[in-house]
Amino acid sequence: MKIKAPIKFFAGRASTYLAEKIVKSFGTELGRTSVLEFSDGEFQPYYEESVRGCIVFIVQSTFPPSDNLMELLLMVDAAKRASAYKVVAVMPYMGLARQDRKDKPRCAIGAKLVADLLSAAGVDRVMTMDLHADQIQGFFNVPVDHLYASTLFVPYIKSLGLEDLVIAAPDMGGTKRANAYSRFLQTEMVICYKLRKKANVVEEIKVIGDVKDKNVVIVDDMIDTAGTICLAANLMKGQGAKSIRVVVTHPVLSGPAYDRIQKSAIEEVMVTDSIPLKNHIDKIKVLSIADLFADVIHKVYKYKSISSNFVV
Repeated sequence: MKIKAPIKFFAGRASTYLAEKIVKSFGTELGRTSVLEFSDGEFQPYYEESVRGCIVFIVQSTFPPSDNLMELLLMVDAAKRASAYKVVAVMPYMGLARQDRKDKPRCAIGAKLVADLLSAAGVDRVMTMDLHADQIQGFFNVPVDHLYASTLFVPYIKSLGLEDLVIAAPDMGGTKRANAYSRFLQTEMVICYKLRKKANVVEEIKVIGDVKDKNVVIVDDMIDTAGTICLAANLMKGQGAKSIRVVVTHPVLSGPAYDRIQKSAIEEVMVTDSIPLKNHIDKIKVLSIADLFADVIHKVYKYKSISSNFVV
């Protein structure tokens, strides 16, 4: 009879806060690691306990700086060289995912490069959440468990008990996600059309659909500078919307994002803890993804179906 390989959890420094929640929900403890730092900024992570023959889960979101991605790659490589049986990268937020195609001449496809780097490091499986584009899964040559924060957000939206609810897509690229929410919640949908001259700068935005006397919920995979969402919210408020809320998976929240949200017509922004918040303001509420990832990890470890963990 084949003996099941033992399971161990480890975390990169950027996601230790989340890994601690995941292992608590799973019912185990986080493995011991250390990082040797050199004076020039170079670093070398290493394991303080044996991983030989183990299925190793490494929790690390790869938001900027790029050191977070490099640390994950080094941890995967170290586990493989220490004779781990399998190595799984638990990457709730995948950095560079916005670079999923050549949208201009002579540019890189960063998402594909990240997938290749993880494969070269020796990863056997990847767990992530709300990729910027679903087709990024095809960049990997190993199994990808692509989870959706809608598992958490849909029950939350229902709990608000909002009448005259409308789901909004902040741009044309988000229509598929918004349509899935609207179908599941049996509501109407509106779309924001934006004209962008350069990255993170929106020149013009228009709302396609009726928001007058509606409670609007804008859904998206990430919020960066918050420029688009705040412009859309203010425009909808000007067109007679009762209230505007935002549910977004990854709180990148760079530059003037916090200040924009605070001054906008948005009543509430619901995010996950895939990325730690730099600041805490009353308008931003956090739902933890720890229980969801712990449940999926348990099912994957036991070779069980994870279909029940998908809502949208």
